Amino acid sequence: MPNRLIKETSPYLQQHAHNPVDWYPWGEEALGRAAREDKPILLSIGYSACHWCHVMERECFENEAIARIMNDNFVNIKVDREERPDLDAIYMDAVQAITGGGGWPLTVFLTPQMKPFYGGTYFPPEDRGGLPGFPRVLQTVSQAYRTRKGEVESTAAQITTYLNRPVESTGEIEPLTEKMPRTAYTSIRAAFDAQNGGFGPAPKFPQPMLLEFLLRQCCRTGDPLCILMVEHTLGRMAKGGIYDQIGGGFHRYSVDEHWLVPHFEKMLYDNALLSRIYLHTYQAIGKQIYRHIVEGTLDYVLREMTDKDGGFYSSQDADSEGIEGKFYVWTLDEIMKALDQDDGELVARYFGVTGEGNFEGSNILSQVAETKTLASELGITPEEFEARVARAKARLLERRTQRVQPHRDEKILTDWNGLMLASMAEAASVLERDDYLKAAIANANFLTRALHNGETLKHSYKDGQAKVNGYLSDYAMLCEGMLSLYQASFQERWLNEAKKLADAMLEKFRDKAKGYFHDTAQGEKTILVRPRNIYDNALPSGSSAAAFVLLQLARLTDNNEYEKVAASAIHSVQESMLRYPLGFGHWFCALDLYLSKPLEIVLVGRPEDLATKSLVRVINQRYLPNKVLAVKNPSEPAQLDIPLLRDRAMIDNKPTVYVCENHVCKMPITDPDALTALLD
Repeated sequence: MPNRLIKETSPYLQQHAHNPVDWYPWGEEALGRAAREDKPILLSIGYSACHWCHVMERECFENEAIARIMNDNFVNIKVDREERPDLDAIYMDAVQAITGGGGWPLTVFLTPQMKPFYGGTYFPPEDRGGLPGFPRVLQTVSQAYRTRKGEVESTAAQITTYLNRPVESTGEIEPLTEKMPRTAYTSIRAAFDAQNGGFGPAPKFPQPMLLEFLLRQCCRTGDPLCILMVEHTLGRMAKGGIYDQIGGGFHRYSVDEHWLVPHFEKMLYDNALLSRIYLHTYQAIGKQIYRHIVEGTLDYVLREMTDKDGGFYSSQDADSEGIEGKFYVWTLDEIMKALDQDDGELVARYFGVTGEGNFEGSNILSQVAETKTLASELGITPEEFEARVARAKARLLERRTQRVQPHRDEKILTDWNGLMLASMAEAASVLERDDYLKAAIANANFLTRALHNGETLKHSYKDGQAKVNGYLSDYAMLCEGMLSLYQASFQERWLNEAKKLADAMLEKFRDKAKGYFHDTAQGEKTILVRPRNIYDNALPSGSSAAAFVLLQLARLTDNNEYEKVAASAIHSVQESMLRYPLGFGHWFCALDLYLSKPLEIVLVGRPEDLATKSLVRVINQRYLPNKVLAVKNPSEPAQLDIPLLRDRAMIDNKPTVYVCENHVCKMPITDPDALTALLD
């Protein structure tokens, strides 16, 4: 008999719908029962691609005896952290305060008033490896709630007070100056792993926002070490097992310092952010390897992570057939059977495939040989070598599709889609890929139709249902995606959508008195506190994303209020930014934009004209991180009054570019060579 989760759309919740546990989704029904019966709440938070979430389900939640203890003593609530990041943020903060650590699965015990008093992460079914067994934890917590309720409530009150602590800067607000990025750069440089790339020891996370800041810092200061750190990191990741050498796209992180052994789950947001830093580095450096990684990643998203209606799916599991990584690894025998003898031997040498393997008897493919070196040893040209590798990879991909596929979480999240929308639109412009532009437009059309009713933006979509009111991150990241699409498509409607999202974001999430943003809108019920996450972790924080996109909009629309709000948000975290720069990568990108001299480029022309495309190519070939591009199609009537576009027209009926830097405008340009000279 399925439990209540059978009615939910979240794949993660549906995975638990046949547990013997009497699960509830988060909501008034469960909270009301806890209050009526004075029962503590057992809150379990995880996500579909989480390996240890699956382990705890198999070991504990499918166990009849353990389920009986849970049902007799608790109101049990299961939450998908991707669907409810607000609840995850609140109770992760609580568990970190209680235990000093956190992660998923997240297991938290609450009073009926939603106040946490005890928690942890994974618990085994019996005492094991220094961890208490889950039945013992359940019985101990239940007994404490019944017999020492005063102590429990006192602990819950203390933790709740901690959760309500202020996170804004407490000292005197200082001006935002060049000193801040210089100080941050010193700390980031000190954490850099000169041998393997990236930052800190294993496990190694890609941290694309820090790399974006370093790329910007290179433009700002000319320090060659910045670009060396970026290139070294991107190069090592591109060759490592963290990148899917056969199918494209990145796994979540590497468990070792060499980027070889990944945690095999694939997340949409990682691939959005990583494709963008590779794209920007391609603009800055021009090396084809970066273009190949961008295209490999986005082609993977279009092939495996795109809904027929245009939405982008959330993730793919690490496991298939119950074994982590089984879908992605190869034995030498499998390689040789899939390819002819010569190509099999070539691939084995190129990707380091051996009989004994490098991962539990199989091989994670990673590039261990240089193309030119191996081509020379084989007596062929590098071009012939690359063609043979590409042919072999296509055959291996075809063979791999016959395996049991990892589970795919097909819910569509607005903020993650906003990130991928921006990356897809930018790549369409830079790489001149019409298929990417079509995918970006389809995505934007879907999001505006299915998740935005003109007034309220929703966070999650699955099976025809849009659920959960949008968070700050949804408004901010979708706004940036719309801006990128406007600049790629010449369609003013997307700028109009971005403006509406920004204005709604200011209305719903900004604390005008304190000058910063909350993650949830005003008036949200059934949450203990109104969370405000300021850290850039795997994704940009909602607040840093809001500050960044408002600065872009300020320059596009000449609305100084947007810039004032963004500056206020940066001021509110400046102490924290300087104290721990590695946790504020996207904030420092926003600060770099704020401190930069305005570079405003206006392009007037019909997007289908070859002459227009020639000018666009010149603009997009260059890494100009702080530019804003306003585009005007003279064939379409203007809907918005955009100051940058006033009195801008084609000269002699030719597509024309107007460049203004630091509030000083140059002569209009119609010739690509002249534009090249000016921008260089």
